[in-house]
Amino acid sequence: MKSEMNPMPFTSLPARASIALAAALLAACTVGPDYQRPAAPETTAYTDISEPLASLHDGKGQQLAAGQNPDADWWSGFHSAALDSTMQQALAGNRSLVAAEATLAQAREAANASAGSLYPQVSLDAGAGRQKYGAQFLGPQAVPPFTYYSVGPSVSYLLDYTGGQRRAVEQQRALADYQVFQLQAARLSLTGNVAQQALAMASARAQIAAAQELLDEDRKNLSLVQTAFAAGSVTRVDVLSAQSQLANDQTLLPPLRQQLSVARHALAILAGKAPADWMPPDFDLEQLQLPQTLPLSLPSELAHRRPDILAAEAQLHAATASVGVATSNLYPQINLTASLSQGSTSLSQFFDASGTAWGLAAGLSAPLFDGGTLRAQRRGAQDATRAALANYQQAVLQSFGQVADVLTALDHDTEQLTAQKNALDSAQANLDLTRQSYSVGNVGVLQVLDAERQYQQARLGYVRAQAQRYQDTTLLFLALGGNAPVGNTLAANQSGIAPGP
Repeated sequence: MKSEMNPMPFTSLPARASIALAAALLAACTVGPDYQRPAAPETTAYTDISEPLASLHDGKGQQLAAGQNPDADWWSGFHSAALDSTMQQALAGNRSLVAAEATLAQAREAANASAGSLYPQVSLDAGAGRQKYGAQFLGPQAVPPFTYYSVGPSVSYLLDYTGGQRRAVEQQRALADYQVFQLQAARLSLTGNVAQQALAMASARAQIAAAQELLDEDRKNLSLVQTAFAAGSVTRVDVLSAQSQLANDQTLLPPLRQQLSVARHALAILAGKAPADWMPPDFDLEQLQLPQTLPLSLPSELAHRRPDILAAEAQLHAATASVGVATSNLYPQINLTASLSQGSTSLSQFFDASGTAWGLAAGLSAPLFDGGTLRAQRRGAQDATRAALANYQQAVLQSFGQVADVLTALDHDTEQLTAQKNALDSAQANLDLTRQSYSVGNVGVLQVLDAERQYQQARLGYVRAQAQRYQDTTLLFLALGGNAPVGNTLAANQSGIAPGP
Protein backbone atom coordinates (compact mmCIF):
# COMPACT_ATOMS: atom_id res chain seq x y z
CA MET A 1 0.00 0.00 0.00
CA LYS A 2 1.31 3.43 -0.92
CA SER A 3 -0.02 6.52 0.82
CA GLU A 4 0.80 10.13 1.55
CA MET A 5 0.74 10.13 5.37
CA ASN A 6 0.42 13.37 7.36
CA PRO A 7 1.98 13.61 10.83
CA MET A 8 -0.62 14.01 13.58
CA PRO A 9 -0.59 16.97 15.93
CA PHE A 10 0.53 16.43 19.51
CA THR A 11 -3.00 16.68 20.92
CA SER A 12 -3.80 13.44 22.85
CA LEU A 13 -0.32 12.31 22.00
CA PRO A 14 -0.21 8.89 23.71
CA ALA A 15 -3.49 7.64 22.28
CA ARG A 16 -2.93 9.07 18.83
CA ALA A 17 0.64 7.81 18.66
CA SER A 18 -0.43 4.29 19.62
CA ILE A 19 -3.18 4.20 17.01
CA ALA A 20 -0.95 5.67 14.31
CA LEU A 21 1.92 3.29 15.03
CA ALA A 22 -0.33 0.24 15.01
CA ALA A 23 -2.02 1.28 11.77
CA ALA A 24 1.31 2.01 10.11
CA LEU A 25 2.80 -1.32 11.12
CA LEU A 26 -0.23 -3.18 9.77
CA ALA A 27 -0.44 -1.26 6.51
CA ALA A 28 3.30 -1.03 5.81
CA CYS A 29 2.76 2.35 4.19
CA THR A 30 5.34 4.19 2.10
CA VAL A 31 5.14 7.94 2.53
CA GLY A 32 5.78 10.41 -0.22
CA PRO A 33 4.47 10.59 -3.79
CA ASP A 34 4.77 7.57 -6.08
CA TYR A 35 6.77 8.35 -9.21
CA GLN A 36 4.70 8.62 -12.35
CA ARG A 37 6.52 8.74 -15.67
CA PRO A 38 5.72 11.96 -17.57
CA ALA A 39 3.22 11.52 -20.35
CA ALA A 40 4.51 11.44 -23.92
CA PRO A 41 4.28 14.80 -25.70
CA GLU A 42 1.16 15.32 -27.75
CA THR A 43 2.90 16.98 -30.69
CA THR A 44 3.05 14.85 -33.83
CA ALA A 45 5.48 16.87 -35.97
CA TYR A 46 8.84 18.56 -35.60
CA THR A 47 8.26 21.59 -37.82
CA ASP A 48 5.32 23.92 -38.45
CA ILE A 49 5.81 24.07 -42.22
CA SER A 50 2.64 23.11 -44.09
CA GLU A 51 4.58 21.25 -46.79
CA PRO A 52 7.91 20.56 -45.14
CA LEU A 53 11.05 19.07 -46.60
CA ALA A 54 9.93 18.82 -50.20
CA SER A 55 13.37 17.76 -51.39
CA LEU A 56 13.32 14.87 -48.89
CA HIS A 57 10.07 13.52 -50.36
CA ASP A 58 10.58 14.01 -54.09
CA GLY A 59 11.76 10.44 -54.67
CA LYS A 60 15.11 11.58 -56.09
CA GLY A 61 17.34 12.03 -53.04
CA GLN A 62 17.31 11.02 -49.40
CA GLN A 63 13.98 9.75 -48.11
CA LEU A 64 12.52 10.01 -44.61
CA ALA A 65 11.12 6.86 -43.00
CA ALA A 66 8.66 8.19 -40.43
CA GLY A 67 8.26 6.06 -37.33
CA GLN A 68 11.61 4.31 -37.68
CA ASN A 69 14.46 4.60 -35.18
CA PRO A 70 18.18 4.57 -35.97
CA ASP A 71 20.01 1.27 -35.71
CA ALA A 72 22.41 0.65 -32.84
CA ASP A 73 25.35 1.00 -35.25
CA TRP A 74 23.79 3.97 -37.05
CA TRP A 75 27.08 4.84 -38.78
CA SER A 76 26.92 1.63 -40.83
CA GLY A 77 24.59 3.49 -43.19
CA PHE A 78 27.65 5.21 -44.69
CA HIS A 79 28.92 1.78 -45.84
CA SER A 80 32.54 2.57 -44.97
CA ALA A 81 34.76 -0.17 -43.65
CA ALA A 82 37.28 2.46 -42.55
CA LEU A 83 34.63 4.27 -40.51
CA ASP A 84 33.40 1.00 -38.98
CA SER A 85 36.90 0.01 -37.85
CA THR A 86 37.59 3.48 -36.45
CA MET A 87 34.34 3.36 -34.49
CA GLN A 88 35.26 0.03 -32.95
CA GLN A 89 38.70 1.34 -32.04
CA ALA A 90 37.16 4.38 -30.34
CA LEU A 91 34.50 2.38 -28.49
CA ALA A 92 37.19 0.05 -27.16
CA GLY A 93 39.83 2.62 -26.24
CA ASN A 94 38.17 5.95 -25.45
CA ARG A 95 39.13 7.07 -21.96
CA SER A 96 36.03 9.20 -21.37
CA LEU A 97 33.89 6.14 -22.06
CA VAL A 98 35.94 4.12 -19.57
CA ALA A 99 35.38 6.85 -16.97
CA ALA A 100 31.63 6.85 -17.64
CA GLU A 101 31.49 3.08 -17.23
CA ALA A 102 33.36 3.28 -13.93
CA THR A 103 31.04 6.03 -12.71
CA LEU A 104 28.04 3.85 -13.56
CA ALA A 105 29.56 0.91 -11.67
CA GLN A 106 30.10 3.17 -8.66
CA ALA A 107 26.47 4.37 -8.79
CA ARG A 108 25.20 0.80 -8.96
CA GLU A 109 27.26 -0.19 -5.95
CA ALA A 110 25.90 2.82 -4.08
CA ALA A 111 22.38 1.56 -4.87
CA ASN A 112 23.31 -1.92 -3.64
CA ALA A 113 24.79 -0.43 -0.46
CA SER A 114 21.60 1.54 0.12
CA ALA A 115 19.48 -1.60 -0.33
CA GLY A 116 21.43 -3.26 2.48
CA SER A 117 19.80 -0.91 4.99
CA LEU A 118 16.47 -2.71 4.48
CA TYR A 119 17.81 -5.85 6.13
CA PRO A 120 18.79 -6.56 9.75
CA GLN A 121 22.36 -5.62 10.52
CA VAL A 122 24.22 -8.47 12.22
CA SER A 123 27.64 -8.06 13.79
CA LEU A 124 29.92 -10.11 16.00
CA ASP A 125 31.35 -8.44 19.08
CA ALA A 126 34.26 -9.85 21.04
CA GLY A 127 36.34 -8.41 23.81
CA ALA A 128 38.90 -9.13 26.50
CA GLY A 129 40.14 -6.93 29.31
CA ARG A 130 41.25 -6.55 32.86
CA GLN A 131 39.12 -4.63 35.32
CA LYS A 132 39.47 -3.28 38.88
CA TYR A 133 36.70 -1.43 40.72
CA GLY A 134 37.54 1.26 43.26
CA ALA A 135 36.47 1.10 46.87
CA GLN A 136 34.22 4.15 46.54
CA PHE A 137 32.25 2.36 43.83
CA LEU A 138 31.74 -0.98 45.65
CA GLY A 139 31.81 0.14 49.28
CA PRO A 140 33.10 -2.27 51.91
CA GLN A 141 32.95 -5.23 49.50
CA ALA A 142 36.30 -5.09 47.80
CA VAL A 143 36.66 -7.01 44.52
CA PRO A 144 40.15 -7.91 43.44
CA PRO A 145 41.24 -7.15 39.88
CA PHE A 146 39.91 -9.65 37.36
CA THR A 147 40.23 -10.57 33.70
CA TYR A 148 37.13 -11.01 31.54
CA TYR A 149 36.37 -12.47 28.10
CA SER A 150 33.21 -12.08 26.00
CA VAL A 151 31.98 -12.90 22.50
CA GLY A 152 28.59 -12.92 20.83
CA PRO A 153 26.44 -11.61 17.96
CA SER A 154 24.21 -8.56 17.99
CA VAL A 155 21.36 -7.65 15.66
CA SER A 156 19.86 -4.25 14.95
CA TYR A 157 16.97 -3.45 12.66
CA LEU A 158 15.49 -0.07 11.76
CA LEU A 159 11.76 -0.64 11.41
CA ASP A 160 10.88 0.97 8.08
CA TYR A 161 7.18 1.36 8.81
CA THR A 162 6.99 4.66 6.87
CA GLY A 163 8.94 3.38 3.88
CA GLY A 164 11.61 6.06 4.20
CA GLN A 165 14.41 3.55 3.70
CA ARG A 166 12.67 2.12 0.68
CA ARG A 167 12.36 5.64 -0.75
CA ALA A 168 16.09 6.16 -0.14
CA VAL A 169 16.84 2.94 -2.05
CA GLU A 170 14.51 4.07 -4.83
CA GLN A 171 16.37 7.37 -5.00
CA GLN A 172 19.74 5.65 -5.28
CA ARG A 173 18.44 3.38 -7.99
CA ALA A 174 17.17 6.39 -9.95
CA LEU A 175 20.58 8.03 -9.61
CA ALA A 176 22.15 4.83 -10.93
CA ASP A 177 19.72 4.97 -13.86
CA TYR A 178 20.90 8.52 -14.47
CA GLN A 179 24.45 7.21 -14.85
CA VAL A 180 23.18 4.50 -17.22
CA PHE A 181 21.86 7.18 -19.55
CA GLN A 182 24.92 9.35 -19.02
CA LEU A 183 26.99 6.42 -20.25
CA GLN A 184 24.75 6.05 -23.25
CA ALA A 185 25.01 9.78 -23.93
CA ALA A 186 28.79 9.50 -23.73
CA ARG A 187 28.73 6.64 -26.21
CA LEU A 188 26.47 8.59 -28.56
CA SER A 189 28.67 11.66 -28.26
CA LEU A 190 31.77 9.56 -28.95
CA THR A 191 30.39 7.91 -32.07
CA GLY A 192 29.06 11.27 -33.28
CA ASN A 193 32.44 12.94 -32.78
CA VAL A 194 34.22 10.11 -34.60
CA ALA A 195 31.87 10.44 -37.56
CA GLN A 196 32.19 14.24 -37.58
CA GLN A 197 35.99 14.12 -37.51
CA ALA A 198 36.10 11.44 -40.20
CA LEU A 199 33.89 13.61 -42.40
CA ALA A 200 36.08 16.62 -41.60
CA MET A 201 39.07 14.63 -42.84
CA ALA A 202 37.22 13.60 -46.00
CA SER A 203 36.10 17.18 -46.63
CA ALA A 204 39.60 18.59 -46.11
CA ARG A 205 41.10 15.97 -48.42
CA ALA A 206 38.51 16.72 -51.12
CA GLN A 207 39.13 20.46 -50.84
CA ILE A 208 42.90 19.89 -50.96
CA ALA A 209 42.45 17.83 -54.13
CA ALA A 210 40.30 20.60 -55.66
CA ALA A 211 42.84 23.25 -54.66
CA GLN A 212 45.67 21.21 -56.18
CA GLU A 213 43.72 20.91 -59.44
CA LEU A 214 43.29 24.67 -59.42
CA LEU A 215 47.01 25.14 -58.87
CA ASP A 216 47.73 22.83 -61.79
CA GLU A 217 45.44 24.97 -63.93
CA ASP A 218 47.13 28.13 -62.66
CA ARG A 219 50.53 26.77 -63.63
CA LYS A 220 49.29 25.83 -67.09
CA ASN A 221 47.79 29.27 -67.49
CA LEU A 222 51.03 30.95 -66.35
CA SER A 223 52.98 28.88 -68.83
CA LEU A 224 50.52 29.89 -71.56
CA VAL A 225 50.84 33.59 -70.70
CA GLN A 226 54.61 33.40 -70.52
CA THR A 227 54.68 31.82 -73.97
CA ALA A 228 52.41 34.57 -75.30
CA PHE A 229 54.59 37.21 -73.66
CA ALA A 230 57.68 35.78 -75.31
CA ALA A 231 55.83 35.99 -78.64
CA GLY A 232 54.90 39.61 -77.90
CA SER A 233 51.15 39.07 -77.91
CA VAL A 234 50.60 40.01 -74.23
CA THR A 235 52.12 42.53 -71.84
CA ARG A 236 54.11 42.14 -68.67
CA VAL A 237 50.96 43.00 -66.73
CA ASP A 238 49.33 39.81 -68.00
CA VAL A 239 52.26 37.74 -66.75
CA LEU A 240 52.13 39.40 -63.32
CA SER A 241 48.38 38.78 -63.14
CA ALA A 242 48.88 35.08 -63.85
CA GLN A 243 51.64 34.86 -61.25
CA SER A 244 49.45 36.66 -58.72
CA GLN A 245 46.61 34.23 -59.34
CA LEU A 246 48.94 31.26 -58.73
CA ALA A 247 50.31 32.83 -55.55
CA ASN A 248 46.84 33.59 -54.20
CA ASP A 249 45.58 30.07 -54.86
CA GLN A 250 48.62 28.61 -53.09
CA THR A 251 47.36 30.21 -49.87
CA LEU A 252 44.40 27.81 -49.93
CA LEU A 253 46.45 24.73 -49.09
CA PRO A 254 48.04 25.49 -45.66
CA PRO A 255 44.72 26.03 -43.76
CA LEU A 256 43.19 22.96 -45.43
CA ARG A 257 46.18 20.86 -44.46
CA GLN A 258 45.89 22.19 -40.92
CA GLN A 259 42.21 21.18 -40.84
CA LEU A 260 43.21 17.70 -41.96
CA SER A 261 45.89 17.44 -39.26
CA VAL A 262 43.53 18.64 -36.53
CA ALA A 263 40.90 16.06 -37.56
CA ARG A 264 43.51 13.29 -37.57
CA HIS A 265 44.76 14.24 -34.14
CA ALA A 266 41.19 14.46 -32.80
CA LEU A 267 40.41 10.97 -34.11
CA ALA A 268 43.52 9.58 -32.43
CA ILE A 269 42.48 11.10 -29.08
CA LEU A 270 38.92 9.77 -29.49
CA ALA A 271 40.39 6.33 -30.14
CA GLY A 272 42.39 6.52 -26.92
CA LYS A 273 45.73 6.88 -28.69
CA ALA A 274 48.41 9.55 -28.85
CA PRO A 275 48.56 11.25 -32.27
CA ALA A 276 52.15 10.03 -32.68
CA ASP A 277 51.18 6.41 -31.98
CA TRP A 278 48.12 5.92 -34.19
CA MET A 279 47.09 7.14 -37.61
CA PRO A 280 43.43 6.98 -38.69
CA PRO A 281 42.52 5.84 -42.19
CA ASP A 282 42.50 8.39 -45.01
CA PHE A 283 38.78 9.02 -45.35
CA ASP A 284 37.53 10.05 -48.77
CA LEU A 285 34.12 11.48 -49.66
CA GLU A 286 34.04 9.32 -52.78
CA GLN A 287 34.36 6.17 -50.64
CA LEU A 288 31.43 7.12 -48.40
CA GLN A 289 27.85 6.42 -49.36
CA LEU A 290 25.18 8.88 -48.31
CA PRO A 291 22.34 6.99 -46.58
CA GLN A 292 19.32 7.22 -48.84
CA THR A 293 16.75 6.23 -46.19
CA LEU A 294 16.77 8.36 -43.07
CA PRO A 295 14.89 7.20 -39.95
CA LEU A 296 12.60 9.68 -38.28
CA SER A 297 11.38 8.71 -34.83
CA LEU A 298 7.97 9.93 -33.76
CA PRO A 299 8.10 12.80 -31.24
CA SER A 300 6.44 10.60 -28.61
CA GLU A 301 9.06 7.90 -29.19
CA LEU A 302 11.95 10.37 -29.15
CA ALA A 303 11.07 11.39 -25.59
CA HIS A 304 11.56 7.78 -24.51
CA ARG A 305 14.82 7.04 -26.30
CA ARG A 306 17.17 10.05 -26.29
CA PRO A 307 19.71 9.55 -23.52
CA ASP A 308 19.73 13.17 -22.37
CA ILE A 309 15.93 13.10 -21.97
CA LEU A 310 16.08 9.77 -20.13
CA ALA A 311 18.82 11.14 -17.87
CA ALA A 312 16.61 14.13 -17.03
CA GLU A 313 13.74 11.73 -16.33
CA ALA A 314 15.94 9.69 -13.98
CA GLN A 315 16.80 12.88 -12.09
CA LEU A 316 13.07 13.62 -11.82
CA HIS A 317 12.53 10.13 -10.39
CA ALA A 318 15.31 10.63 -7.83
CA ALA A 319 13.90 14.02 -6.81
CA THR A 320 10.43 12.50 -6.38
CA ALA A 321 11.82 9.77 -4.12
CA SER A 322 13.67 12.37 -2.04
CA VAL A 323 10.30 13.83 -1.06
CA GLY A 324 9.42 10.47 0.51
CA VAL A 325 12.73 10.40 2.36
CA ALA A 326 12.15 13.90 3.75
CA THR A 327 8.57 13.02 4.72
CA SER A 328 9.71 9.89 6.55
CA ASN A 329 12.07 11.96 8.66
CA LEU A 330 9.03 13.69 10.21
CA TYR A 331 7.93 10.44 11.89
CA PRO A 332 9.37 8.57 14.86
CA GLN A 333 12.25 6.22 14.12
CA ILE A 334 11.94 2.75 15.69
CA ASN A 335 15.06 0.64 16.13
CA LEU A 336 14.99 -2.97 17.30
CA THR A 337 18.09 -4.58 18.77
CA ALA A 338 19.00 -8.01 20.13
CA SER A 339 22.23 -9.39 21.49
CA LEU A 340 23.59 -12.69 22.69
CA SER A 341 26.95 -13.00 24.39
CA GLN A 342 29.06 -15.56 26.18
CA GLY A 343 31.30 -14.18 28.89
CA SER A 344 33.58 -15.44 31.63
CA THR A 345 36.45 -14.40 33.83
CA SER A 346 38.29 -17.57 32.96
CA LEU A 347 38.94 -19.17 29.60
CA SER A 348 38.47 -22.61 31.11
CA GLN A 349 34.87 -21.71 32.02
CA PHE A 350 34.19 -19.69 28.91
CA PHE A 351 31.56 -22.05 27.53
CA ASP A 352 29.79 -22.57 30.82
CA ALA A 353 26.05 -21.94 30.58
CA SER A 354 26.20 -19.58 33.51
CA GLY A 355 28.14 -17.10 31.35
CA THR A 356 25.41 -16.74 28.70
CA ALA A 357 23.70 -13.35 28.48
CA TRP A 358 21.14 -11.95 26.09
CA GLY A 359 19.15 -8.80 25.60
CA LEU A 360 16.21 -7.45 23.58
CA ALA A 361 15.44 -3.76 23.21
CA ALA A 362 13.29 -1.41 21.18
CA GLY A 363 14.11 2.25 20.88
CA LEU A 364 11.99 5.11 19.58
CA SER A 365 13.26 8.53 18.59
CA ALA A 366 10.64 11.12 17.62
CA PRO A 367 11.25 14.70 16.52
CA LEU A 368 9.52 17.13 18.87
CA PHE A 369 11.12 20.46 18.05
CA ASP A 370 13.79 21.18 15.45
CA GLY A 371 13.13 24.79 14.57
CA GLY A 372 11.29 23.80 11.39
CA THR A 373 14.31 22.05 9.85
CA LEU A 374 12.61 18.81 8.82
CA ARG A 375 9.56 20.46 7.28
CA ALA A 376 11.77 22.94 5.44
CA GLN A 377 13.78 20.02 4.07
CA ARG A 378 10.55 18.41 2.86
CA ARG A 379 9.45 21.62 1.15
CA GLY A 380 12.90 21.91 -0.40
CA ALA A 381 12.61 18.36 -1.76
CA GLN A 382 9.25 19.27 -3.30
CA ASP A 383 10.79 22.35 -4.90
CA ALA A 384 13.61 20.20 -6.28
CA THR A 385 11.03 17.90 -7.82
CA ARG A 386 9.32 20.79 -9.58
CA ALA A 387 12.70 21.97 -10.86
CA ALA A 388 13.55 18.48 -12.13
CA LEU A 389 10.21 18.32 -13.94
CA ALA A 390 10.86 21.66 -15.62
CA ASN A 391 14.37 20.51 -16.63
CA TYR A 392 12.90 17.34 -18.10
CA GLN A 393 10.34 19.31 -20.10
CA GLN A 394 13.05 21.67 -21.33
CA ALA A 395 15.18 18.72 -22.45
CA VAL A 396 12.24 17.40 -24.49
CA LEU A 397 11.66 20.79 -26.11
CA GLN A 398 15.32 21.21 -26.96
CA SER A 399 15.46 17.77 -28.55
CA PHE A 400 12.47 18.60 -30.75
CA GLY A 401 14.14 21.84 -31.77
CA GLN A 402 17.36 20.05 -32.68
CA VAL A 403 15.54 17.53 -34.85
CA ALA A 404 13.60 20.34 -36.54
CA ASP A 405 16.83 22.24 -37.23
CA VAL A 406 18.52 19.21 -38.76
CA LEU A 407 15.52 18.31 -40.91
CA THR A 408 15.34 21.78 -42.41
CA ALA A 409 19.14 21.77 -42.80
CA LEU A 410 18.95 18.55 -44.81
CA ASP A 411 16.26 20.08 -46.98
CA HIS A 412 18.41 23.14 -47.59
CA ASP A 413 21.48 20.93 -48.17
CA THR A 414 19.69 19.33 -51.10
CA GLU A 415 18.87 22.73 -52.54
CA GLN A 416 22.40 23.97 -51.93
CA LEU A 417 24.00 20.92 -53.51
CA THR A 418 21.84 21.30 -56.61
CA ALA A 419 22.68 25.00 -56.86
CA GLN A 420 26.40 24.34 -56.38
CA LYS A 421 26.36 21.62 -59.04
CA ASN A 422 24.70 24.00 -61.50
CA ALA A 423 27.24 26.71 -60.62
CA LEU A 424 30.12 24.26 -61.08
CA ASP A 425 28.86 23.09 -64.47
CA SER A 426 28.36 26.68 -65.61
CA ALA A 427 31.78 27.75 -64.34
CA GLN A 428 33.44 24.79 -66.05
CA ALA A 429 31.73 25.57 -69.38
CA ASN A 430 32.61 29.25 -69.07
CA LEU A 431 36.25 28.45 -68.29
CA ASP A 432 36.56 26.07 -71.25
CA LEU A 433 35.01 28.61 -73.63
CA THR A 434 37.15 31.47 -72.28
CA ARG A 435 40.33 29.47 -72.75
CA GLN A 436 39.38 28.61 -76.30
CA SER A 437 38.67 32.27 -77.00
CA TYR A 438 41.98 33.25 -75.43
CA SER A 439 43.87 30.79 -77.61
CA VAL A 440 42.50 32.43 -80.76
CA GLY A 441 42.98 35.95 -79.42
CA ASN A 442 39.35 36.91 -78.83
CA VAL A 443 39.78 37.62 -75.07
CA GLY A 444 42.62 38.67 -72.84
CA VAL A 445 44.28 36.89 -69.98
CA LEU A 446 42.27 38.84 -67.42
CA GLN A 447 39.08 37.20 -68.67
CA VAL A 448 40.73 33.79 -68.31
CA LEU A 449 41.81 34.56 -64.74
CA ASP A 450 38.32 35.75 -63.87
CA ALA A 451 36.82 32.55 -65.28
CA GLU A 452 39.30 30.52 -63.24
CA ARG A 453 38.34 32.36 -60.05
CA GLN A 454 34.67 31.58 -60.68
CA TYR A 455 35.49 27.94 -61.31
CA GLN A 456 37.63 27.82 -58.15
CA GLN A 457 34.83 29.16 -56.02
CA ALA A 458 32.28 26.81 -57.59
CA ARG A 459 34.56 23.78 -57.21
CA LEU A 460 35.27 24.39 -53.54
CA GLY A 461 31.64 25.34 -52.90
CA TYR A 462 30.46 22.04 -54.35
CA VAL A 463 32.88 20.04 -52.18
CA ARG A 464 31.76 21.94 -49.07
CA ALA A 465 28.10 21.36 -49.94
CA GLN A 466 28.76 17.62 -50.28
CA ALA A 467 30.55 17.51 -46.92
CA GLN A 468 27.80 19.55 -45.24
CA ARG A 469 25.17 17.09 -46.43
CA TYR A 470 27.11 14.24 -44.84
CA GLN A 471 27.57 16.23 -41.64
CA ASP A 472 23.87 17.07 -41.35
CA THR A 473 22.94 13.44 -42.00
CA THR A 474 25.15 12.49 -39.08
CA LEU A 475 23.53 15.17 -36.93
CA LEU A 476 20.09 13.71 -37.66
CA PHE A 477 21.15 10.31 -36.32
CA LEU A 478 22.53 12.00 -33.21
CA ALA A 479 19.45 14.21 -32.70
CA LEU A 480 17.27 11.08 -32.82
CA GLY A 481 19.29 9.49 -30.02
CA GLY A 482 21.45 7.19 -32.11
CA ASN A 483 21.39 3.68 -30.75
CA ALA A 484 18.46 2.36 -28.72
CA PRO A 485 18.48 3.13 -24.96
CA VAL A 486 19.30 0.64 -22.25
CA GLY A 487 15.92 -0.56 -20.97
CA ASN A 488 16.79 -2.75 -17.96
CA THR A 489 17.42 0.03 -15.48
CA LEU A 490 17.44 -0.34 -11.72
CA ALA A 491 14.59 2.02 -10.82
CA ALA A 492 12.39 0.63 -13.58
CA ASN A 493 12.70 -2.85 -12.07
CA GLN A 494 9.80 -3.17 -9.64
CA SER A 495 10.34 -6.84 -8.88
CA GLY A 496 11.99 -6.08 -5.54
CA ILE A 497 15.15 -4.86 -3.92
CA ALA A 498 18.35 -6.19 -5.34
CA PRO A 499 19.85 -8.67 -2.87
CA GLY A 500 23.11 -7.93 -1.17
CA PRO A 501 26.31 -9.79 -1.98
